[in-house]
Order: sequence, then C-alpha cells, then structure tokens
Amino acid sequence: MGIYEREFNCDTVGRTYLVFEGVCSCAFVYVNGAYAGFTRGSHLRAEFDLTELLHGGENTLTVKVLKWTAGSYLESQDQLRYNGIFREIYLLHRPEGHIEDVEITSTDDSFDISFDGRAEVRIFEGEKLISFAECENNYTYSPESPILWNAEKPFLYRIELERAGEILTFMRGLKKIGIGEDYSLLINGVSVKLHGVNHHDTHPENGWCMTREDMRRDLLLMKELNINCIRTSHYPPHPAFAEMCDELGFYLILETDIEEHGFMSRYPEVIGYEGRPCSDPVWKKEYLERAERAYGTFKNFTSVIMWSTGNESGYGENTRDEIKLLKSKKSDALIHSEDASREQGTVDADGVSADVYSRMYSSLKELRSFAEDEKINMPVFLCEYSHAMGNGPGDVWDYNSLFREYPKLIGGCIWEWADHGVKRGDDLLYGGDFEHELTHDGNFCCDGVVFSDRSFKSGSYEMKAAYQPMYTEYSDGILELTNLYDFTDLSECTVLIETELDGREVSRSELSLTLAPKDKVRVPVSVPEEAPTLGCHLNVYLIKDGRTVAETQHLLSRPVPGSAEESCPAAEMTEDDNSILFRGDGFEYRFSKHSGNFESIVIRGRQQILSPVALSAMRALTDNDKAMSSYWITWPGENLDRLFSKVYSVETDGNGITVTGALSGVSRGPFFRYTLLLKVSSDGKISVCLNGKIREGTVCLPRLGFDYILPGQNSGFEYYGRGPLDCYCDLSHSSKVGRYLSTAAEEYVNYPRPQEHGNHTDTVMLRIGDMLFESSESFEFAVSEYGWQQLQSAEHPSELHRDGNIHLRVDLKSSGVGSMACGPALEEKYRFSEKDISFSFTVSPADASEGY
Repeated sequence: MGIYEREFNCDTVGRTYLVFEGVCSCAFVYVNGAYAGFTRGSHLRAEFDLTELLHGGENTLTVKVLKWTAGSYLESQDQLRYNGIFREIYLLHRPEGHIEDVEITSTDDSFDISFDGRAEVRIFEGEKLISFAECENNYTYSPESPILWNAEKPFLYRIELERAGEILTFMRGLKKIGIGEDYSLLINGVSVKLHGVNHHDTHPENGWCMTREDMRRDLLLMKELNINCIRTSHYPPHPAFAEMCDELGFYLILETDIEEHGFMSRYPEVIGYEGRPCSDPVWKKEYLERAERAYGTFKNFTSVIMWSTGNESGYGENTRDEIKLLKSKKSDALIHSEDASREQGTVDADGVSADVYSRMYSSLKELRSFAEDEKINMPVFLCEYSHAMGNGPGDVWDYNSLFREYPKLIGGCIWEWADHGVKRGDDLLYGGDFEHELTHDGNFCCDGVVFSDRSFKSGSYEMKAAYQPMYTEYSDGILELTNLYDFTDLSECTVLIETELDGREVSRSELSLTLAPKDKVRVPVSVPEEAPTLGCHLNVYLIKDGRTVAETQHLLSRPVPGSAEESCPAAEMTEDDNSILFRGDGFEYRFSKHSGNFESIVIRGRQQILSPVALSAMRALTDNDKAMSSYWITWPGENLDRLFSKVYSVETDGNGITVTGALSGVSRGPFFRYTLLLKVSSDGKISVCLNGKIREGTVCLPRLGFDYILPGQNSGFEYYGRGPLDCYCDLSHSSKVGRYLSTAAEEYVNYPRPQEHGNHTDTVMLRIGDMLFESSESFEFAVSEYGWQQLQSAEHPSELHRDGNIHLRVDLKSSGVGSMACGPALEEKYRFSEKDISFSFTVSPADASEGY
C-alpha cells in the first residue's frame, strides 16, 4: 500500500472536482478525514465531486493506493509493472450549474453537438467565427465549404460552449468513417490503409510517467517513420495524447483497460472461456464500466476510428455486452474485438459482431486466405503483426505489399512502438534484473520498433520504407511512380531522381508532379553510357516539407563479366607436410593442411589475420532466432555453436589447392560436405570457390561463409553493397546499394540483449585492412568488435568485453531475421535452406593508395 497526503487551500465557490488521469491499481480517496470515493481501473480517468467535503482555508487530501486488487486480473498487459499515481492528479473548479456533459459527433459535412440545458455555441474556422447560436440540448451545424479532417491533413474546427461564465473548448474535425462494398476502410469516402503501431506508455527512467513533451516526441517520431495509425495497447492513453493525435493527424484505435493475459496463464486447465472473467457474471459490471469510462473520456476526439474492447481476454457474455454497449453510442467509430474475431469469426450465434475482422501474428499465407475468404464479410485488420523484438522486424515489407493488393486488408499495427525497461548505466534492465521477481518474461518487453530512448534501428527504417507513400517500378528506361498518399497530391512534394555509377552521383533532376492519390505516372530515365565496374543504380526520393518521406532504388546495369580464364600466372608455391606457402611481390600466404584454409595472410609486411580462416554456419542468435535454437543448438539440433570442420584431403595442382571436407556440430553427423578450391596468382589474388551439399533434412542454417579474425587496427573498411544500415535478405528496403565507409564500432547495434547485427547484403566489394574482397555475384558480410560467441553469452551490453580484434565474416547468405519471437515462422524464401552450395569470391592485396 502507498499513502499519499497533502494540504491545500481551496476557494469553496462553485463546484470542485478531484481528477485522476491514472492511478494503479486502485485508490481510496479521503478529504479532511471523510471518505470521498473509490476508483479501480488504472489507466481510466476517475473524477470525484469534493464540494461538500471542502471548507475555506486549509484542507487535507489523503489517497490510499493498493498494489493489487480484483482489477489486477483485468490488467495483465505485456509491460513492466509499476504502481502508484503515475499520471496527473488535479483539482478542477467549475461554476454552479455548469454543463454536465457534451458529445460532439460529425460527418463529412456537419457537426451534431449534444449537451444538457442551455448554452451559447460558437464555432470557429481558424480564427474566423462561422457560427453562433444560443440553444438548448442540441445544435447541428454544416459549414458552407467544409474542410475535412484526415491523418494527412488534420484540420480542426474550434467549438466553444459557454454557460455560467465557463467556456468549454473542443477542437473537432469533420470526418466520416465507413466500410466500402469491397470491405475497404473509408475515411471521408476514401479507401485508407492503416500503417500502424501499438503504443504503450513507457520511459526508460520514468516508467509509465510520460510528460506531454514525451508524448509529442513519440508522435513526431512516428510521423517521421510514416506511421498514420496507433492502437493504444492495452488501455486508454492520457487524454493529452489523443488531443495531439487530433492535432498532428493519426487514426486512433482506442482500447479500454482490459487484458486477462495473466489469468489465462494462471488457469491453463480452463477449456474455452467458461469460468474466465469474460464469461463470469460477477465481472460484467467491471467490463461494462471500463468500456463506458473509456468511451466517456474519449468520445469527442476526432482521431478515434475504432473502440477496442480490450486484448487477449477471451470472448464471452461480458465481451458481447461490451460490444453492444459501444454500438449503442452515437459514435461513428467502428468496434474492434480481436477476441471476438479469433474465437467466433465475424458474427456469433446471437448476432453480435465487431465491425472489423481482427487477428494477430497471422502468417502471410493466412492473411491472404482471410482476404480471399468470402465468409469474412468485413475489413481485415492485424491489430498486432511484425513483432519488432531485437534485430527486426524482417517481414513488414511483405505484409504491406499484401495490404496494397487487397482492398479488404486495411492494414495493421506493428508490435510495438518502444522497448520497455529501466535504464541503468549502459544497460536497459528487463525481466529477471530486479529483486523479488517470482515470475518474469526476460527481455520479452524489449520488443519495440524503436529503442527505449526512441533512437532508431534498421527495423525502424524498414517500417518507414514499408509505410512510405510512394511506390516505383523500373523497366527499359521507364520509371513508373505511384502516389500512395490517400489525400495528398504530389504537387505538394518534390520528386528527386538521382543516378549513381559505382557509388558516385552522375546525374540528378527534380520533378514537380501533379499526381492525385493512387494515380501513376511514367517518367523516362537516361541510363549512363559508361559501363560500371561495380554497379549503376537509380535512386528516387520523395520530399515533403523538407523531409525525405520515401525513397526507392532500382538497378540500371551491372558490370560486364570478365574472362573466365585467369590472365595472371600462378604464384610461387612451396609445400611441406603441414602447410603450403605462396609468395610474390608484397605478399606471403600460408595455408594449413590441418585446418583446410589459410592460417597467415601477410600483405606488404603486415599480418592480416590472427587465426586460420574458418568455414562457419553460426551467428549470435537474434531474439527472433530463439525459436530456431532447437534446430541449431539445443537437442536435437545440429550443435552449430560447437562446430568442427573435418578435412578429409588436401591436394595441390599448380597454383591450386583442393580441399574436401565436412562441417558438423560436436557429436553430430556432417550437415555440409564440401569441396573448397583455392588458387593464388602472382599478383596475390586468392580465388575462393566453395561447392558442396547440405544434408537433406537440415531445416535451415543461420548463415554459411568464412570467419576472419583481423588485428584491431583494421577497424575501418569500405564496401559497395547495401548500407549504411545493417540489413538482411528480409530487411533491406531501407538500405540502398552504394559505396560506404564504416568502422567496426559504428556497425555495433546496442540491443538491450546483445545479438546478431551488422550484416550487409548485395555486396560486390569490401576493402578492409590490406585485403580487397570482390565477387562477380553478390555476397554478404559483417564486421564487428565482437565474435558471435561473445554476443551469444551476454545478457546485457555491460557484459560485453572487446578482445581487441576485428571479427569479419564473408558469407554466401545469412537467413533473414523475421519476427518469430512472437510472430509466424520465417518465410521459406528468407531461410537459408538451399541444399546445393556454390560460392565464389576473390581476396586480393588492396591498393595501398586507396586505404581506408
């Protein structure tokens, strides 16, 4: 129990109310020792009339807060647990006879304002007074030229109601919500896609306490990432948050303070939902009161497009009554109930129905089946998808491609906005890091698409790319550009077209296009006559209000393949029982017959590697990889974390070495049998050709390639591939192919739990130290100050200790990251499940004049 007490002076004229915006888990309120009331519902506004308990001069307010109540069964949300008064508590002074209640509904051409008694009503368009009336109980007004509200253009009228000297001010937009014949979501008659995110109140230092500045910062960052929809998971937000959503332009799915997640875990023997609060008559009043209070607080906010009955609480009689209650209101907002969709489909036996078919973490295959299922006769919405935990999400682009394909698929909300945790030094503390934790979910609340401090990661930018308001395709000199805005003509934007040859800009042009929403335009593009040595790409940027809101890239041309025959003679080679030595001008390479690869690479007198090059298939697990650990690490997995490379034979022929070998985990049979062909020419170029076969039945691999350990001074590198962000085969739309400089330290990504990071795809050139890696095909690589073993063993960044070396891997492929920590399995096309392996690249002495 926590007891709060303070004295205050109060003028007893008029009415005085005490308002809580949030108190967990319940509160008993006393004024001057007299009981004033009780509230339960942590994230719901509570209001008490204190007028009869106050006297002139000094008064004493006492609030007793309990940590646990019966309501705790309904508030088992996925978050860290805090208690106490976490939002504002304030006194509200109002005159006698004040207006008791106001409800404002709107269409796309008129306002309907309901209130009790008489009042003066004024409506302003900007600073211009456009309507004045003195009326009783109701006032309806239609502007002559209505300006409509939407998330792209959030225009608000100011509505004032005056009585007894008090003016109540509401900022309200004209908006109409509907469902099309094709089950699309209509805002003002226009089909809209919801590019959403789930939002919790969380701060790395202040817990649930968020200032107005914190809230506005979140919303402005969401705008930067092309988000247009927010689900208030899993409780109502601070009213100021909704006010800012009206002002800045967001579609709000307003969820009441209900989630029985913990109850479901506590009673796994319960079959169905009988005996659960959702079906128990004892809980009906609690259910309905929470829905009523959420509606009462937020009914006059324009941004609310759906009322949500709660989350993961089952579907029973109380849920049905909640839906009936919300449908009885005047609001035009739709009713959302994922539990109803999941358990009962679209309509239950009593004819009760939500207005959207809502699911969470559906696979792409399942989502397509929903779109094509004629029995689902309502919009389909993913209230949670693309679980963003750790390195990810890796599948958000594919989901949004599917959203665009079917009108019925109206979009979804990524889980979730920001990592939860408590900042301490370099670490973000999570489940298991605190005393007296009888149960916890580890770092499972570190699942934000942005970090706890709201800094971005690659997954943040991937979401931005998936949500961006432009789509382009290129073919045969023609760029086709589609305006994906719903209400914005591209005349309000600038289109920048840039051509890059081998990473340098060779042309740039700006276009001013008049292009209506959803329309397309074809633009001719000139391809440079000069042949690239690395690649030629077309970059397209959409700029609005000085900010790049969308960018795409298209390959224009590749280098012309060279002769298959090596023109350079073989390097000098000597051999003994243990090793093979290659020498030439400025280089000396030693190959180990025991390890089956080079154990020394000396270029211009400097050692480039500190241990033998190793063929490997392991990476530090991401949070999303953990579901694969039974295949990769633990029983009955392949033991990839304890890998052995068996060398069966080493044969030499001129300047070539042929190695036959196999990879296997300890106490496991080989999963990869291979032939490695190495050739060294007199200019120091090493040609590497790996061919082999992955054993049938091997599920998939994290990666396959070569590990190099380099001296610490070789931290800087240059590459031509996707960057500057790290990327993976399923998380690459936010990274363009280009020429980049970086360092091992810059590649590190500070996830709350250390994990795999720093990968780059579509690479054709990498220069690091005195080595130049090249391939006529593309390869993947990663550079880090940490080996995968160090990352794998650490639970927090403070547990990482640099060994002073640089860890480089050069891979044929790395599996995608997906969102399997809570979402579906990684899509087959993003798994490293190939069985026939062929991987070739070269390693040469880098030009000394072009070092990093």
